[in-house]
Amino acid sequence: MDTDKPPSTSSRRLSLEYIATLPWWQRLLLKLLPRFMPRPTAAAHLADIARLAHADHIIDSDLHTMFDGVLSVADTRVRDIMVPRAQMTVVDRDDSMESLLRTVLESGHSRFPVMTEDREEAVGILLAKDLLRYVVEHPGQNIELREVCRGVKLVPESKRLNVLLSEFRAARTHLALVVDEYGGISGLVTIEDVLEQIVGSIDDEHDDEETPNIIQHYNGRYTVNALTELDEFDDYFKTEFDAMPDTETVGGLLLQSFGYLPKRGESVELEGFRFEILKADGRRVHQVAVAQLSAVPAGKPADDC
Repeated sequence: MDTDKPPSTSSRRLSLEYIATLPWWQRLLLKLLPRFMPRPTAAAHLADIARLAHADHIIDSDLHTMFDGVLSVADTRVRDIMVPRAQMTVVDRDDSMESLLRTVLESGHSRFPVMTEDREEAVGILLAKDLLRYVVEHPGQNIELREVCRGVKLVPESKRLNVLLSEFRAARTHLALVVDEYGGISGLVTIEDVLEQIVGSIDDEHDDEETPNIIQHYNGRYTVNALTELDEFDDYFKTEFDAMPDTETVGGLLLQSFGYLPKRGESVELEGFRFEILKADGRRVHQVAVAQLSAVPAGKPADDC
């Protein structure tokens, strides 16, 4: 049975026939009740209605999450979901063909910002399909990226996600670079990042399920998945956060410490560590930068850092 189709004429006729069999006072209530029911006047009211519908099992958890996500995109800014500049996968405008192909194969991405050597200026966006077409049409030749890269879209950190989504659709583009108030590049955002705020995480065949939860960088900082279990964090850093009650993950620990859902850039110091929010949305923390306040190294650095 296709539940997406509207009720048939016969179904509506049966409903009307059933209503006709009700006592007069029940028919009167059916007509009067909608007039006295409060009408939503703000998005918060719609969220309350969705929450009650979920509690009464009228809608399932997935639909409730999507509805909540739709309402939240108007209040969420690009800065809250963007990939920070330090974590962007980019190519240099002077890279050789061999280097470009290696980057495409190793990253699994389909779009790459083309940057100057100092990474201060964006030249354009390289699409993997454009690079592969060039390889086929010009075998054995090196490439001049300016000839194949496409224009780059720049958006401010403060732009709301609902506006950005409309711009992505209108421009038929999937990636934009984010600029701060001084015009410097601070990160990137994709249409997938925006859609994930509505439907949740979208994994594809290139997403690496074996990516470690804790990655050490050359500067003594660590990138930590907020869903990392506290016992794993404790084993790596020789800490005892797992002993804290009512929390099981790094994200839960931070929510408990802040007392509210923190935004990107906020930080807190706990037990000799500084936790800075790298990525968060209106529902949870996704990624955290961790730095030890002491000079004693912990764990082992990732091989590719």
